Amino acid sequence: MRPPVLLVFQTSFEECAHMLRGVARYSRTHQRWAAFLDDEGRAERDLEWLASRRWRGVISRHTGGQLAGYCREHRIPLVDLNDTPRIPGVPKIRPDNVVIGHLGAEHFLERGFRNFAFCGFSSDGWSCERRDGFLEALRLAGRDAEVLDEPYPGALSPEWETRQIRKIARWLKALPKPVAVMACNDMRALEVIEAARTVNLLVPEEVAILGANNDAIRCDIAYPQLSSVAPNPFESGFTATELLDRMMRGEAVGEPDIRIEPVGVVTRHSTEILAIEDKQVAAALGIIRNRATEGLSVDEVVRGANASRSLLEKKFRRYIGRSPQAEIRRVQMEHVKQLLLETDYPLKAIAALAGFEHMEYMCVVFKRLHGESPGQFRKRAQNAGVGGASGARS
Repeated sequence: MRPPVLLVFQTSFEECAHMLRGVARYSRTHQRWAAFLDDEGRAERDLEWLASRRWRGVISRHTGGQLAGYCREHRIPLVDLNDTPRIPGVPKIRPDNVVIGHLGAEHFLERGFRNFAFCGFSSDGWSCERRDGFLEALRLAGRDAEVLDEPYPGALSPEWETRQIRKIARWLKALPKPVAVMACNDMRALEVIEAARTVNLLVPEEVAILGANNDAIRCDIAYPQLSSVAPNPFESGFTATELLDRMMRGEAVGEPDIRIEPVGVVTRHSTEILAIEDKQVAAALGIIRNRATEGLSVDEVVRGANASRSLLEKKFRRYIGRSPQAEIRRVQMEHVKQLLLETDYPLKAIAALAGFEHMEYMCVVFKRLHGESPGQFRKRAQNAGVGGASGARS
């Protein structure tokens, strides 16, 4: 008989669903356990229920004192996936929040921004780590950032959120423009977008906004759609299951605090802009951003920017380090990646929507730029469970 293992994951959180896919992938390969899913968090609040079965191991995204204490008392191996302070004696796996911050800074630096800001929660360690990573990467590039950190009350209320949006709006108005703002997570980023709207600041033209967790629902309902740093919850779930397997086989693993690197930035409309002062280059970039997927030619860009082709080529090299044609391809490829991530459209349909006449050529360009085919990219992203958490969760 396979030993029973308890999985404590509230599947209403998108992040948990992706973690469970990682758990399932390892379990299918090794077939060692009989898994039971507690998707209501009963293990943490109902000790009688928890004791009703002799668990041989536990993986939990919602680890609290009661569950940890019970496992310690009964010598049940426990792996903690909660991005909170460590519990003594319990192995922990969580996102590499410093790297998430690094990626946010690099995303904005690549777009030519000179003004930066971070909006987070001072009461949450994961938010502070993301802030510190963001500031560290900027310092290495010779830049600094304004910071607005507020304590999170533990649960959202309309009154608290209204006060926060007003405070963020005042803060945004005082920042030099254009400004690139990273939020600690997607929920906070939505507050920044709403705050910008209330004081008539354009997103992304005046305020570019980047979230973290890539919570697909939040990112899609945002207006404009929200760019976000995608963690790797699939890998977190897989790694946790592998670690628990070793613990259940009697291996001494110590008390590791394993950090899982993020997948990368998923670019949507809220940061799809380059901060360029030159009016001709800015005009050309606007044309490319709006029409790259419509079969746009360089000659059309030149005419729209009211510049000679040779001059525009030189200015593009100076300001963004690539040609107008390369920028058209870059925007097309970003659209291709978005469609691969967010739809199940066949490659032929994606090619047409991205402005390519031939699917085969799109695939050649994609592989040259990204080192893998569109199909491989889609499969890797699906395996990685590109998604994030809800609430104020990390």
